[in-house]
Amino acid sequence: MKEEPIKIAQVIGKWIGGGVEAVVMNYYRNIDRTKIQFDFICDSDSTNIPYEEIEKLGGKVILIPKYEKAFSYHKELKKLLKNNDYKIIHSHINTLSVFSLWAAKSAKVPVRIAHSHSTTNKKEKKKNMLKQIFRPFSKTFATDYMCCSELSGRWLFGDKEYEKGNVYLLNNAIDLDKFKYDEKIRKNKRKELNIDEKTLVIGHIGRFVEQKNHRFLIDIFNEIYKKNNDSLLLLAGQGPLMSEMQEKVKNLGLDKNVVFMGQRNDVNELYQVFDVFLLPSLYEGLPVVGVEAQATGNLCFFSDDMTKETKVLDSTVFMSLNNSPEEWANNILASVKTYKKHDTKEEVSKYGFNIKEEAKKLENKYLELYNKLGGLK
Repeated sequence: MKEEPIKIAQVIGKWIGGGVEAVVMNYYRNIDRTKIQFDFICDSDSTNIPYEEIEKLGGKVILIPKYEKAFSYHKELKKLLKNNDYKIIHSHINTLSVFSLWAAKSAKVPVRIAHSHSTTNKKEKKKNMLKQIFRPFSKTFATDYMCCSELSGRWLFGDKEYEKGNVYLLNNAIDLDKFKYDEKIRKNKRKELNIDEKTLVIGHIGRFVEQKNHRFLIDIFNEIYKKNNDSLLLLAGQGPLMSEMQEKVKNLGLDKNVVFMGQRNDVNELYQVFDVFLLPSLYEGLPVVGVEAQATGNLCFFSDDMTKETKVLDSTVFMSLNNSPEEWANNILASVKTYKKHDTKEEVSKYGFNIKEEAKKLENKYLELYNKLGGLK
């Protein structure tokens, strides 16, 4: 008889089309689904879930009450995990994994993975306070730990656990063929978007939330525009701060040079259009957009409040958020003069960001954890 694939309960939390969801889907598309299958457990107020693709790949999407309704969340998740007899749960909600893994322990799920995708920043006071409250409990109900970078692993699970080798580093890997630089796509996409070949395009992909630091990003672009009025800022994404940023752009008189593109399903082609990818985040675990942007050969400028493991290309620059927007702009404009976009696939692959190779490692990790339970002969 044919062996049934091992079902992994992937706890996503609120699916909003962000970086964590992109990472999990990248692995799902590339893992051997005859051996491993994913069920995606998401909060009921999720948006942008790719139901069709998930079902086509053999998975399921299961909606449960949002974690804010703690009692209902615990009750429903426990019941769901018990009824489906999951042996492995993989929770991607950072410090909030304490809730999902408590339900999993109550349901007697033997392998409970807590995954750290993020860190923190003191500028996000309210969110930071909640993170610090739940952080000490991050290991309470977990049997195994994973992270997307050394920084995020040490932050959530502690230096001691990381140094003992108890935290498995799972790279935010991508499909390098999909993001490979292509001059033809660049020209066609610019034509489609009505952008002249000579126009300097600064790009950003990310949700309009405090973490992504759009206010500062727009200030940087404002300084770039003062020095080069044939420049354009493309902002892809949506989120609660979007209308505030639109108002800021209007007040600066940049309406014609800043384009709010909304949620996109063609980001791989948008990267081709950019000359510079700008990510001045307050914090990041390891941003998948940073990897994608470099894989498309973009000149990248990141805030130094994220892990240095994000740097793949020698040309990628980290700058302090204490530097003024004008200093950022001057650095960007100086670098643009000498930089030429090129195929960076081999460089990116060397750093462990090739999904074809990394998916095989994750598959083996799941099988190893399952085998320890005596699940396979």
